[in-house]
Amino acid sequence: MKINSHNEWDKLREVVVGHADARAGLIFSGSEPPSEKLKERAEQLAKEAYPQWILDEVYEDLEELCNVLRKFGAKVLRPRKPDNKTFATFTTPYFSAAQEHCYNMRDLHLVVGNTVIESPSQERHRYFEAKGLSDIWRDYFQEDGGFRWVCGAKPRLDGSHKIAYYENGKKFYKLSEDEVMFEAANTVRLGKDIIFLVSRSGNNFAAKWLQIILGDEYRVHATDKIYRSSHIDSTVLPLRPGLVLLNPQRVNEENCPEILKKWERVYVEKMVPPPQETIDIKIKIRKKVHDELAQLGVASTVELLASDWVGINFLSLSPDTVVVDERQVDLIKTIEKYKITVIPISFRHSYLMGGIHCSTLDTVRDSKLESYFD
Repeated sequence: MKINSHNEWDKLREVVVGHADARAGLIFSGSEPPSEKLKERAEQLAKEAYPQWILDEVYEDLEELCNVLRKFGAKVLRPRKPDNKTFATFTTPYFSAAQEHCYNMRDLHLVVGNTVIESPSQERHRYFEAKGLSDIWRDYFQEDGGFRWVCGAKPRLDGSHKIAYYENGKKFYKLSEDEVMFEAANTVRLGKDIIFLVSRSGNNFAAKWLQIILGDEYRVHATDKIYRSSHIDSTVLPLRPGLVLLNPQRVNEENCPEILKKWERVYVEKMVPPPQETIDIKIKIRKKVHDELAQLGVASTVELLASDWVGINFLSLSPDTVVVDERQVDLIKTIEKYKITVIPISFRHSYLMGGIHCSTLDTVRDSKLESYFD
């Protein structure tokens, strides 16, 4: 099939599902490449952040997801399996880093109709992550006559790209506007309309660039009002034309994107927080790794833990079928009120790795380009 996906809900035909293989992303300080001794020790610590039993459980849950997708009739594609080279330290003229994993398929690729846009991430350790999908894009070219493929220019990431600021005594970060920087998961697709979240993982420059790339047939709506941290798919997820699920802690009547005010807005009030097992992993395993890396002068992603709202991060298989983390009972009940079938699956380590929507990238849906707001 040809690449074709215009929204988040039409019937799913083909989808990429990420791999379980993972380790902590590393960012080395200084402009000079790190020594071999430092690299070896940092890479060893990066592995310790993901014990094998965790990866085994992530693998099992991803396989369950793949089985559900195949049973629904969708073709499942997998990225190139990571190897030692994938996780090796690399050096650019501006920094040195080591990749994290190839799990969150949606983060760096935006599919708009027959166009695939590789987004230039603001995270140094993600500089070459998109290469894991190269074989998939090659096969689409060879089998289906090609598609429009756009890669955003890689930013320098020389240290000036992140700007610290303070509000009410708290420290936050935003991106500079010197270069195009964003992750594809900062967007949500609504046919001819695309909402773009300006946050610490996407800047205004990128929203303007995306509008130019897509042309006048599309409307990119930038907002910096609903969530300042990172991606939009723990905050806004449309279920079908006219119906959207929203995070009540972040979206209200005042800051809701204007176009969504025309739709029925559904709020789920309660999400299941990370289980004690996950908290223990963070405290007993990851804090130790993080602290030792910091002592070596190496920054990492190992201290990060998703918020409770990663539970909203579900995948629509059609306008009347969704796949949801089985723990999110209130979310499931809320969705079912709208005559939508919920397929619950185990997704035990979403707080460490990312949710169902994050780990998938729909490349083909039974959809056509429409406007839902005219």
